[in-house]
Amino acid sequence: MNRLHPRVRLLWMGRAVITAAILAGVAVAITRFLAPPWLPGWTPAAVFVGFASLGIVLAILRYRVWRFEVRGDSLYLERGVFTRVRTVVPFVRIQHVDTSRSPIERLIGLASTVVYTAGSRGADVSVPGLGPGDADDLRERLKRLAIRSESEDAV
Repeated sequence: MNRLHPRVRLLWMGRAVITAAILAGVAVAITRFLAPPWLPGWTPAAVFVGFASLGIVLAILRYRVWRFEVRGDSLYLERGVFTRVRTVVPFVRIQHVDTSRSPIERLIGLASTVVYTAGSRGADVSVPGLGPGDADDLRERLKRLAIRSESEDAV
């Protein structure tokens, strides 16, 4: 099973810190404008530290669980901290494969490979936290395997 690039933890931790800062701002607004004066409020620092700590721990645990593997006839993904999710994407169901890089991913040198499949809602899967070269290689490999399986399925 393949692991994600270790720098993906920085991306997930950064998102957790930003979310914690937003929640701390909401706590300030609630305490200042909506809470009655006699009700003790949450200090913004406590809200920030609590949510940032929780987010950082979850990012570390998420990294430890996330795995993927290209098998003979499918892409297999395993992820989830509280609820383990195992996804199998048969190559015959793949419609197209993209590589994406958000501005933050470009900044820290990461990319994601997104696999779009035939199906209804939630019919796409993403493999985040890959190096740019690894993401391109995975995209090309999945594309070749999907094309090959399409011709085998037609026979």
